[in-house]
Amino acid sequence: MIYPISFFNGCESFYLPTINRNSMTILVGCSGWSYDDWIGRFYPLYLANRKEEWLRYYAQFFKTVEINSTFYRPPSEFIVRSWISKAASLGEFEFSVKLPQLITHDSLVNGKIEAAGRQAQSFEEICIAPLAKKDLLGTALIQLSPYFKYDPDSISSLSTFLSSIACDRYRYAIEFRHRSWLDDSRNQIIGEVTDLLKKFDVAMVIVDGPGFPFTDQLTSYHSYIRFHGRNYDIWFDGEKEDDFRINRYDYLYSEDQLRPWEKRIRKMQLEAKEIRVYFNNHGSAKAVKNALQMMDFLSIPHREKEVQVQNQMKLGTFNSSRYLDESEMNHNFQISRSDRA
Repeated sequence: MIYPISFFNGCESFYLPTINRNSMTILVGCSGWSYDDWIGRFYPLYLANRKEEWLRYYAQFFKTVEINSTFYRPPSEFIVRSWISKAASLGEFEFSVKLPQLITHDSLVNGKIEAAGRQAQSFEEICIAPLAKKDLLGTALIQLSPYFKYDPDSISSLSTFLSSIACDRYRYAIEFRHRSWLDDSRNQIIGEVTDLLKKFDVAMVIVDGPGFPFTDQLTSYHSYIRFHGRNYDIWFDGEKEDDFRINRYDYLYSEDQLRPWEKRIRKMQLEAKEIRVYFNNHGSAKAVKNALQMMDFLSIPHREKEVQVQNQMKLGTFNSSRYLDESEMNHNFQISRSDRA
């Protein structure tokens, strides 16, 4: 399915999705877009040395992306401005951003709550607020450390931290990663915790992956779902030398594994005004393939794309010539350039 909205730049015609923010919205995308092993599988070969064009190409298929690079290092003002500049030509598009690990995996874990609040406020000022001002912000993701465990002190710390950030101004979602946050059923978050999230209107991240069970509690007007893949055998033990998977996120969901999510997401629609779904199983562009499949299940129109995920190899052995797409190689090379993300 092709979107009827397009713009023409040079000899390249781009078809861009649009976001209707006045109605119930389901947005599906990937966790990141800048992966070398997506060349020849999702990105056409003529873009191999044109990374500055990858986001523009990605935006032809998806309205949203989750930026994970902010977790490893807070972006500079220059980088944020470059995202804003690029998005200006992408139609209606948005970025969800992950809070830096300095906040979630250092300050919060080590009980430095005031420092965590100051760091989060700085991140809001540098990254979140500029994106929101241009209507480019999806959700700010707080991915807690697996070492941040449930206890009375942690609840107090979390409450103090949420009080320090602008939950009333920006969409926030929080991902729990230690099973101590589960109640006695072992598949739902403790009621005391969900009550806290509801108080601050923070969405609880719903996860499909080996590290945490599926939970279906909604704590805000918006919902956030992350697909990490199901590589149970290497999730905790690490990659094996003779394993041809790139990493623990190199996993392709089958249609049978994805189909139950259609019913779950339809059920969420009854309570959540906005639902964001991100596929983090990025190895060999598997996230792209599964994201497009999910959009089909949910009857979300999108531009068609055959994603080649077979013949996966170890990181560092990618040979793009083995994934030649003649139709895309014959593409007019006069594609416009823009700044790199």
